[in-house]
Amino acid sequence: MSFESGSISFRAFYLAQSLPRNYLEKFKSKAAPSISSLGDEPIRGWVTGRHLLDNRIEADTALYAGYLRLTLMKAERKIPESLLRAECKMEELVRMQAEGKSELDRRTKTEIRKEVSDRLLPKMPPQLKGMAFVHMPETSLVYAEAVADKQVDALEASMRETFGFGLIPVTPANAAARLLKLDIRDLPPASFSPDCEDSAVSESIGQDFLTWLWFSSETRGGLMRVEAGEFAVMVEGPLTFAMEGEGAHEVVLRRGTPELSTEAKIALLSGKKLRRAKILIARGAETWQTTLDADQFTFRGLKLPEGEKLDAISRFQERLTLVKTFLDAFLGMYTQFLKERKDPKAWATTQKQIHRWVSERTARR
Repeated sequence: MSFESGSISFRAFYLAQSLPRNYLEKFKSKAAPSISSLGDEPIRGWVTGRHLLDNRIEADTALYAGYLRLTLMKAERKIPESLLRAECKMEELVRMQAEGKSELDRRTKTEIRKEVSDRLLPKMPPQLKGMAFVHMPETSLVYAEAVADKQVDALEASMRETFGFGLIPVTPANAAARLLKLDIRDLPPASFSPDCEDSAVSESIGQDFLTWLWFSSETRGGLMRVEAGEFAVMVEGPLTFAMEGEGAHEVVLRRGTPELSTEAKIALLSGKKLRRAKILIARGAETWQTTLDADQFTFRGLKLPEGEKLDAISRFQERLTLVKTFLDAFLGMYTQFLKERKDPKAWATTQKQIHRWVSERTARR
């Protein structure tokens, strides 16, 4: 599991309610059934973080280093498409020869595909997928390897089935409401280009924040002080620029140093903002690096500072502490941005500075 080692792709969630005292019993009641029960239909349920077949959910298996560590497991049988096509083709050739036909109609091909699927599916080995879920009891935050919308939906559905309430993704809108009781719909659109009117640009507070972070890293010394400490910030490529409307809605710059390219300046001047980019934050010798999806606050491939050579439990604790530090710093920066963004006077000054930053950018290629 990535929370134990390597880079981490995850989203953060708020619990809609605190977990009840008997939360382990609740999870246990929705544990994944034995893999031996797998038929044609998928099976789903909770297992421990130890491995995908461990459905014994108890305090000694589900609690690890002070954290609740579970996985939402899905098991199913699948026929590889190449095998299915080949088997269907063989059956079609036999059928055509038997019936003296040079071609079969669509209905017959559909029937053959179903017959072949019904024959092959029970012979297929189970395929297991898991979505890790980590929570510090008595807090409201959850970390989960749910980066795709379908994964978020599956996690939300399983939590509702288990507890009767779900999870609230830490999105730009939900974080603004939680941090500052701010409804981002009250914020008017803001152009970061001197060549575009405010009303002409996309309204995405997440894209505003990521582009503002880039601006701040290049014009304000690259240092930001938040409750978690003082952090150096850098924004690097690949860069994805986006803007709804006419023309190219999305531009992706990858090679070399795209943040210094002519194409990046053109994208900014056209009214586009950053939708996705690699961000690096550092505190002293500690460095965190991830690719941020600004619209949903999805973190992909988060690399943590190198830790000490510890035993497995201590290493897990250390890694989760580093994840929390990163998220605290990130949300602290987002809070600074929101305070600036919602203050009309302060934002008017910032917007002029951003326009100057865009128009005066010196491209190196």
